[in-house]
Amino acid sequence: MPLQDKIRSGKFVVLGEFEPPKGTDFSSLLESAMQSRGRVDAIVIPEMANAVLKASSLGACAFFQKAGIETVFQVCCRDRNSLALQADILAAGALGIPNIMAVAGEEIKFGDHPQARTVNDLDLTELLDAINRLSSGRDLAGIELRGVPHFCVGSTMDTSVSGGLMDIELENLKKKISLGVEYVITNPVFDLRRFQQFLKRVDTTRIKLIPTVLLLKSAGMARYIDKNVKGMSVPSEIIRDIQKAPDKGKECIRIAGETIARLKDMGMAGVLISTIGWEKYLPLVMDAAKI
Repeated sequence: MPLQDKIRSGKFVVLGEFEPPKGTDFSSLLESAMQSRGRVDAIVIPEMANAVLKASSLGACAFFQKAGIETVFQVCCRDRNSLALQADILAAGALGIPNIMAVAGEEIKFGDHPQARTVNDLDLTELLDAINRLSSGRDLAGIELRGVPHFCVGSTMDTSVSGGLMDIELENLKKKISLGVEYVITNPVFDLRRFQQFLKRVDTTRIKLIPTVLLLKSAGMARYIDKNVKGMSVPSEIIRDIQKAPDKGKECIRIAGETIARLKDMGMAGVLISTIGWEKYLPLVMDAAKI
């Protein structure tokens, strides 16, 4: 079943995040994707996550679609002007890529090319408006298209903010829905008690909410995220369980699987599983989650 149909049917959606290589060799990534084929509904291809140079999301989506794997094309405000963004969106439509996800993009100064120039010609709302207009048959200049792209449109939502910033986030969510967004993917969720507090503010009957579950690799990684990544907290019991486990990798997989199972029980529309280079372990995470 195509991703859009599954989202609209209300069935639990499973997405896998597959980072393109820093280079042209997709062989190991394709092998991992084929191992998860039939179990994930689509793979999300980040557009240079954390502003680190990788092969483009559009190119990677074309590569995987050719192999018969459904993809989600991530289009990013940070790196291209309005002409280039529209060109990429039209190219994705022509290539038969069925899903698109609009993101703002992390700041370039944190990446591996800090000297590069940030573009941000369009903000996230304007980018979604561009997708909406192109899907209606005209570009941002109002000129009629010869052939129209059609996508299942998604975006992102930050669950970590509070107070007035959360009010702004919720107001932006209303704008996204009005521009045709069918689902939003959250930042990684570790603290489910905190996430439940966030859910009290969101009307999940109006938008499909898909939390990200990040596969931890070590207790050190968990501690670093807890101390240094703004808005993310990793419960102390998770760090303790990884530290105590004789097989730490296996414990990290168990924790991710348990988190997914609990999110499913909470009525979430689906989950995005992010493995950050450990794509080969995605089937084991799904086994642990019993999905």
